[in-house]
Amino acid sequence: MSHTAFITAALDPAAPVPDGIVGADGAPTTKRFNVYRNNIVVGLKDALATGFPAVKSLVGDAFFDAMAGESVRKLPPGSPLMAEFGAGFPAFIATFPPAASLPYLADVARLEWAMRQAYHAADAAPVAPERLTDPQIFAARVTLAPAVRMVRSAYPVAGIRAAAFGGPNPTGGAQDILITRPEFDPVATPFPSGTATVIDALHAGTPLGAAIEHAPQTLDLTSFIGALMSGGAITHLENTV
Repeated sequence: MSHTAFITAALDPAAPVPDGIVGADGAPTTKRFNVYRNNIVVGLKDALATGFPAVKSLVGDAFFDAMAGESVRKLPPGSPLMAEFGAGFPAFIATFPPAASLPYLADVARLEWAMRQAYHAADAAPVAPERLTDPQIFAARVTLAPAVRMVRSAYPVAGIRAAAFGGPNPTGGAQDILITRPEFDPVATPFPSGTATVIDALHAGTPLGAAIEHAPQTLDLTSFIGALMSGGAITHLENTV
């Protein structure tokens, strides 16, 4: 019996007990294996519920349980590290027919996954605050912390996520969400759609001043730079002049 066959059987309630799973009498241990199979699926669904609490809040317990069950069977864990489980859940939601009436749901899941990635990212000390007030900073290449993420969405997903936890009803439209981790917990800050191009340019080695030229006209640069600074997002400056 292969590892793949065992996992397939463990996640499929209609599958027969795998060969070799027998009791003392040599007969297949169907009842015991079904208990084991149920415990695996329940545990994985609980892991998704823990990792995507806003999605669960938005759709309710019953809907989430059914959706998570389908996802678990189609996308079983590919790593023993549970922190990595759920990477494919946002894309699964986007193709899950019952969720079609909630077109923003997959993006909420992407935001939650990005925040989890930021939480588990490597630590990196930010540059000293006084260096960020140097006018020459705009000519410098910037290294961003491993925790920094950007999520692009056609919907106000930061507000939708907040509403899922009891916040006000979201307003506005498309947005890019900057994720930083100033201390232990990630922070999601929404900005106008197109802001992610600035982060893309910084990752590509474009000096800060030139990268900002890619920003949408509606971006409040003071707020954006402030979010980078307060979020400990800048870990190294390389002068180019």
